[in-house]
Amino acid sequence: MSSNLSGGPIDLSQKKWATVITLAALTLLASCRNAEDAAPAEVRPVRVTTIETRAVGDVVALTGRVQAQTEINQSFRIDGRLIERTVDVGDTVRPGQLLARLDPQNEESGRQAARAQLVAAQAQLVEARNNHQRMRDLVAENAVSRAAFDQAVALLQTAESQVEAVRANLALAENRLSYTRLFADVAGVVTSRGPEPGEVVSAGRMVVQVAREGSRDAVFDVPAQVKDSAPRNSDITVALVDDPKVTAAGKVREVSPRADPVTGTFAVRVQLIDPPPTMRLGSTVTGSVKLDAVPAIQVPAAALVRADGGTAVWVYDATAGTVSLRSITVLGSNATMVQVASGLNNGDVVVVAGVQALRPGQKVRLLETTQS
Repeated sequence: MSSNLSGGPIDLSQKKWATVITLAALTLLASCRNAEDAAPAEVRPVRVTTIETRAVGDVVALTGRVQAQTEINQSFRIDGRLIERTVDVGDTVRPGQLLARLDPQNEESGRQAARAQLVAAQAQLVEARNNHQRMRDLVAENAVSRAAFDQAVALLQTAESQVEAVRANLALAENRLSYTRLFADVAGVVTSRGPEPGEVVSAGRMVVQVAREGSRDAVFDVPAQVKDSAPRNSDITVALVDDPKVTAAGKVREVSPRADPVTGTFAVRVQLIDPPPTMRLGSTVTGSVKLDAVPAIQVPAAALVRADGGTAVWVYDATAGTVSLRSITVLGSNATMVQVASGLNNGDVVVVAGVQALRPGQKVRLLETTQS
């Protein structure tokens, strides 16, 4: 006979019932585990899109600046020391307005010397004429030889030529003196300035730059792929960055044939058609143009995931009802759509919502299907 903890005897019937209860509990626990193992796998709801190749023409927007269609460098024709510049950047100038002056001392001295040479040449011419007159009278009377008369004629011609040469030198000296003053030859606005008063400037060096009044251009630095994809004679919409409501239509006027060696972009000048007054010179603008449509595959940007250091999308298998990752190559993108260069084909079904909660081989339930 056994005893319990209190020292009393244990009934054999009680021991039997305890064994039965224990076995029942074990059986119930095992059945619960089997029920858990048999629970169906989780099916996640997703939104998908069906891939379809379409003709895509992206709208590209670039930033540029408003410039005058013609900018003229105003410069001196001679060397000299700059003593005055009468205009500054932003000033409006008119034809004939004085822009700057050089020190005229050397040119004044040159003009005085040319004038003195002219006086001397004119005196010699008077003497040669008087001598020619006397010799002509004497040769008529046979008082002098014909050779002496011919010599007087030659001296007269030499004196006349000398006067003409000195007069030409005087005209050059006066021109050089006038070149010490720089006058505007166009109407416009000063957009840049060169040397400061006191500097010695060389002939042809820009003193001020004047943007000619009239037509204005928007100038953009355009990547090669955009330049090649843009249609010829395309319509361009130009808008102020500060106020996008201020717009003007534009036409491509000039495309640089050579790329910038640093940026690799091409300068494109777009003529503005009837630009508003607020679209001033130097204003920052954006130019929008639609590129030629080309066959392409696009997917929403939300469909992309990172996988193995690259870009991938979840592709739905309709037969198995599961998803798998597929790597793709991205050609270009904007804020909402991504253009795919390779990795997808027509008819592929791609998950576009719920991509972050998926795993390879997971079963999914389609919410809706759209065309991409």
